[in-house]
Amino acid sequence: MDNQARILIIEDEAAIRKLLEIVLQSSQFETLVASTAQEGRIMAASHQPDLVLLDLGLPDDDGQHLLASLREWYRQPVIILSARSAESEVVQALDNGANDYLTKPFRTGELLARIRSALRLANPDVVNEPVKNYGHLSIDFSARVVKRNGAVIKLTSTEYALLALFARNEGKVLTHHFILREVWGPGYVERTEYPRVFVGQLRKKIEENPNRPALIVTESGIGYRFAG
Repeated sequence: MDNQARILIIEDEAAIRKLLEIVLQSSQFETLVASTAQEGRIMAASHQPDLVLLDLGLPDDDGQHLLASLREWYRQPVIILSARSAESEVVQALDNGANDYLTKPFRTGELLARIRSALRLANPDVVNEPVKNYGHLSIDFSARVVKRNGAVIKLTSTEYALLALFARNEGKVLTHHFILREVWGPGYVERTEYPRVFVGQLRKKIEENPNRPALIVTESGIGYRFAG
């Protein structure tokens, strides 16, 4: 589905919008464009794009608000392209449901790679595989069995829930608040020490070298990304 996918560009700067159109079309993607939040909202609803590229600095509404409203019904990937580089902006966007965040200026090669990854992970035939392999690690989601180098690993229910959350969101940065809400529940979103402690325990069980983790990668100040 990577090529031929329909991508909606919501960007108010004409030069960047045109650059994105050229780059995406040269990679065989179909493009849709919108220059305001309102146009973007209408285009997303009427054309059902496979992925949205969203700028945060829109003239009629903040991109964070648009993202939150899209996530009330839109389930396909959203990648943020923004000049805003503050950690708080990145965390807020990811908490609001963004799949990825690139700051301007960005490299077109990296953008295309992020798009291909997001589209691949959004494919239900991939996401819903009952057994997934990550090098030395395998996870059988139907049987809730995890193996490292072929040997079954004993995980607590919380450790398994955490690992399954990471694996089902492979490649996506998960914020501390998102992890806490999904694994422990809304009442625990302030217990920021929980992910750190449990990720440490999980790394000891699944990583080849827990001191240099290759599967669960720390995104400093934000959360974690499952590299797979």
